[in-house]
Amino acid sequence: MLKHPLPRLDKDAELKNLLLPYCRFSEGTIWVDKISGHRIACGNSTDENFVQKLFDKEKATLAIHDPPYNFIAFQKSDLENFIKWSKKWIEITYQYLKNNSSLYIWLGADQKNHFQPLSSFIEMMSSTRFKSRSFITMRNQRGFGTQKNWMSIRQELLYYIKGKPYFNVQAEYTDIPKVLRGYYKSINGKVTENIERSKSENIRAGNVWIDIQQVFYRMEENVNGCYAQKPLKAIERIILASSKRNEIVCDFFSHSGTTLIAAEKLNRKCFTIDIDPVFCEISLRRLEKFRNEGKTGWQNSNPFADEINRDKKLKNYLKKKYNFEY
Repeated sequence: MLKHPLPRLDKDAELKNLLLPYCRFSEGTIWVDKISGHRIACGNSTDENFVQKLFDKEKATLAIHDPPYNFIAFQKSDLENFIKWSKKWIEITYQYLKNNSSLYIWLGADQKNHFQPLSSFIEMMSSTRFKSRSFITMRNQRGFGTQKNWMSIRQELLYYIKGKPYFNVQAEYTDIPKVLRGYYKSINGKVTENIERSKSENIRAGNVWIDIQQVFYRMEENVNGCYAQKPLKAIERIILASSKRNEIVCDFFSHSGTTLIAAEKLNRKCFTIDIDPVFCEISLRRLEKFRNEGKTGWQNSNPFADEINRDKKLKNYLKKKYNFEY
C-alpha cells in the first residue's frame, strides 16, 4: 500500500484544479533553468508562435515525443482529428530541429481497432519531410491479460531522421542478455553457437528492447499520478545514441518529465512542453528532487504529498473519492 497514493491525474480534472494553486505554471509560462539551460514551457505544442518563444533562436538535435495516443485527451475527437493534430506538431518539430537530427515517437497500436492510431500515424508520416529509420518495440514485463488473444506486452517507438544525423553505435552496447540462441557456424570442424564465439556477455541493442523494466510503483523513478510513464533507461539509450553533450533535446509532451531528467543526467539541455500546468509543475519538481536528493522519482509518495497533507480540502477529496488516507 502506498504511503501517499495519487490517482491518475489525466482522468481527474477536479483534482487537477485543486492542485493548480500549488503550481508555478500557467498558460504561457516558460521556466528557464539557470544551472543547465533547460526550459519548461506550459502551452500548446501545435502553437507555432509559442514554440518559437520557447526555442528563440536555438534548435534541437533530437526530439523525443510521447503524445497522448491512448485518446484520453481526445474523447470528443475521432482518429482523423488526432492525425490532423499530430501533423501540426510534427511539422513544428521539423522546423525546430537542426538539418541533421533525429526524431523518436512513442505510439500505441490497438490490437482490437486495426492497430490504431499507429497505422494511420505511419501513413501520415510518409507525407512529411522526415525519413523513416527504424521501428522499435520495447517489451513490457507486464501486459494486458486476455484469454482470447495474444497478451500485449509491447510498446512501439518510431525512429525518423532529418538529413544525416549523428548516431553513436558504441553507446548502444547494452546489458541485453543473449537470450536468442542460434547463428551456428563450423569452426575447425566444430559446430558452435554465436553465444560461444562472442567475447562479450552483452550485445548491441537492436530494434527489439527486452532489457528495460516497465515503470511501476515500487521503482524509485515512479511518478505517482502519471500514466504510461516511459522508463528512464529507454530515454537515456535514445539520448546517448542520437545526441552529444550540451546539445538540445526537445520533448513536446513532458508529462512526468522523464526526458528532462534523462537530459539532466547526461549533460544535455532539454526544452520541454506540456499543455497542463500540473504536469509542468511535476516535471520541475522532479528535476528539483533529483538535484536535491539524487532521486529520480517518488516511489511511495507523490510530487504534491506535502501540500495534500496541509490542505484539508485536498485530503478530504482524496478520502471521499478514492478512500486514500494521508
